[in-house]
Amino acid sequence: MKNRIIITIILIASLFLGACKKALDLNPNDQIATSTFYKTKADFDAALAAVYASLQQEEFSYGMGFRDGFTDNGYNQFNSGAAKDFVQGNFNPTTGGYETAIYNDSYVGITRVNLFLKNLGTYKGADISDSQRKIYEGEVRFIRAFLYFQLYSIYGDVPLVTQPLDLSNQKQPKVPAAQVLAQITADLDYGIANLSTNAYYANGGHAAASSAKALKARVLLFAAFGSTGTPDAAMLTQVRNLCLDLMGQYKLSTNFEDIFRDATQKNNTEIMFSVNFLAPNNTAPWDMYYGDWDACAPLQNMVDAYECTDGQPYGISPLTDTKNQFKNRDPRLAKTVYADSVYFGPGKVHHPSNLRPTGYGIIKFLEPNNIPYGFSTLSQQDAVILRLGEVMLMYAEAQNEIAGPDATVYKAMADLRARVNMPAYPAGYTKDQMRERIRHERRVELAFEGLRHYDLLRWHIAGPVLNAVKTSLINYHFEDKFYHWPLPQTEIDKSGGVLIQNPDYK
Repeated sequence: MKNRIIITIILIASLFLGACKKALDLNPNDQIATSTFYKTKADFDAALAAVYASLQQEEFSYGMGFRDGFTDNGYNQFNSGAAKDFVQGNFNPTTGGYETAIYNDSYVGITRVNLFLKNLGTYKGADISDSQRKIYEGEVRFIRAFLYFQLYSIYGDVPLVTQPLDLSNQKQPKVPAAQVLAQITADLDYGIANLSTNAYYANGGHAAASSAKALKARVLLFAAFGSTGTPDAAMLTQVRNLCLDLMGQYKLSTNFEDIFRDATQKNNTEIMFSVNFLAPNNTAPWDMYYGDWDACAPLQNMVDAYECTDGQPYGISPLTDTKNQFKNRDPRLAKTVYADSVYFGPGKVHHPSNLRPTGYGIIKFLEPNNIPYGFSTLSQQDAVILRLGEVMLMYAEAQNEIAGPDATVYKAMADLRARVNMPAYPAGYTKDQMRERIRHERRVELAFEGLRHYDLLRWHIAGPVLNAVKTSLINYHFEDKFYHWPLPQTEIDKSGGVLIQNPDYK
């Protein structure tokens, strides 16, 4: 059995009700009220599970592939998350989808954190030691930092709420994005100082200090590029140092695919944080969405991005085989994408029930032992949020920007590529050449893990890249205002004028 925090539906519902309770203090007998909860350490453990459950929302976990549908990587044929509206430029405060879900679900999770911290601060029971209090606080602040990073990176200026609200102060104005960033880093610094120094894979499904370090590196790497795409050297230095520390504690998974398969996620030495699921009561529709519905279909330009085994681009390499696109290719292609049908070998074949609009589907997150895929499939694959592969790429990117392509940059990239038997880069790259290779490597290594959108935004290349896409079933149209999304109109309306819409969407 997986080593994880087990979350029950009843608990999640009850804590959600507590988090959203209105001023009228009505306590139905069939529901748990915040005022009568938090009486023992066991109550805090249950509440902590509900805080972790905030990350099980689609857009934070099993919908990570759909996030790539907002980029040049994939096509969301059912308009998952309103990706079609975004890529076509039909994006406004009433679009809905992830434009609304990321905002609302982030604040639901933040509310749970704030309630937890308030009650932890007033709890006097001797069954929680001072050291346990710090660990509790570190865990929930790590999750709050993750959720605020979603808001910071997508919307920019947003309300900053660190205490439970009531009717007297529930309408909160936006604060500058820099203030949100400061809170994120403060929360992560607390986690780094107080969480367990065990590696995440040895910490029972709980966030560790290394989880907070990895998230802080991602946050600072995003923030370093500011509003221009020109990176801040001081922030990059912090990123580099955090990554160096993590690279000394974790090891790459021997097999690339083991990171994402249920049977090989437990004790995987690459995983630094994941959103956990456990069948039969706590599952996610990985196999149905990606393996049967082909809800996010890789684009041809994504398939073409994988090099041939000699390290040269497909179409230029003499190993190019246009009749068999998967032959002589970077092994990560076949470990990420399937053509027409899911194939894990004889006896492990699934023919999706839906059409494959681009001819491809995502195999990366599928569990072979769950075939055949459908509504009854109980998928319990964890959503891997932070892992060493990304950390090595962050290190290489930061160090290349700071000092150019030195030996440590080459080594990080060579080690990452060696896992799938891809050749090291040739010597003699300039900083600009290495930058392009690292960016390309991020795209293929992290494909459909939901990070491509962040990358296009932080590098400030979303317009040129997305407007050049020609292999999709729809026309792409990106405008500069999409570097920040609009706040949901429903939230603007409820605020009575306190919450101001982002300027480009008024």
